[in-house]
Amino acid sequence: MTQIQEPLRVAFVGTGGIANAHAEALQQQPGVELTVAIDLDAGRAQAFAEKWDVKRTAGSLAEAAGGGPLDLVAICTPPSSHYPLALEALSLGLHAVIEKPPALSLGQMRELQAAEAASAGTLSCVFQHRFGSGARRLQSLQHSGVLGRPLVGTCNTLWFRNQAYFDVPWRGLWDVEGGGPTMGHGIHQFDLLLHLWGPWAKVTAFAGKLARKTDTEDASAAVVRFESGAIATIINSVISPRETSYMRLDFENATVELEHLYGYSDTNWTVTPAPGQEELANAWSQGQDVASGHAAQYEALIRSLRAGEHPPVSVADAYATMELAAAIYASSVSGSTVARGQIDEPHPFFTRMDGHLEPWKQEEALNA
Repeated sequence: MTQIQEPLRVAFVGTGGIANAHAEALQQQPGVELTVAIDLDAGRAQAFAEKWDVKRTAGSLAEAAGGGPLDLVAICTPPSSHYPLALEALSLGLHAVIEKPPALSLGQMRELQAAEAASAGTLSCVFQHRFGSGARRLQSLQHSGVLGRPLVGTCNTLWFRNQAYFDVPWRGLWDVEGGGPTMGHGIHQFDLLLHLWGPWAKVTAFAGKLARKTDTEDASAAVVRFESGAIATIINSVISPRETSYMRLDFENATVELEHLYGYSDTNWTVTPAPGQEELANAWSQGQDVASGHAAQYEALIRSLRAGEHPPVSVADAYATMELAAAIYASSVSGSTVARGQIDEPHPFFTRMDGHLEPWKQEEALNA
């Protein structure tokens, strides 16, 4: 892969709320030029460009690419457009960063992998919780063996979204968002769990529409067995008045806990050593405190592009996380345990997260 020299020229596709997080993070990186703001709404693109000192605006990615050199595209649009925009960026030989979820199905993820293999560009997926110093430190301690084997875990994303949130026309639709809190909210937290504890093996799950008028679920709960033998529970909710993102990982030699809401620093982590393992507390306190977030991920991404390496959190890396989301839906609808690798090309949940069944929409109709 060719090394990118300074300045690294960035295009933003979509200039709504999340694009501001990308712009703020990129402004913190040296040698980066915010080159073009792309939006179907010209006024919104212009306002974004003025706010973040972006050099020009455009109405499409093709128009932006025709107006001058680009290196990196930040895709900050609603979920249903992530996949086609990523394909377009790759067809132009550009690198692209995709907000979560990177696609709406495992089938689309496979197609992105194939398109990337044929392109001079690369894809990376926004899973920024992997990049805080707490996660990196925990991963290092795991690899050193001092924590012992992973045993039991809890991974909860308990958030609150009122009905007005779902009344926005594109929200809560399978063909636009790909799912409810399992795909759009809790995915960040259980991606971190998988990043730390490695491949999952099988899952049994329940999901339903308990309190909101929406086509998708508003809560799901899963029990996951990892290839290591460890067991974890995962709850994803947008109907929980006391909001928290909480993860507890019990190892042989310590319990490690993380509680935050939308991002963490070292102060959000707690380590409780097992009796006789008190020195682990000292090992944990070493190193710089780096908050999770877009800035931390972009720092790693830009460093890799300048070195001519593939950026972190590739589509292949993200596939295991998306596959777990698909398996949670498949298990909750079928009532059976789903193994990793079971959702393959002929499987109905390979091309849509609801298996083309719209299960809770049907349930609502029956109960009406």
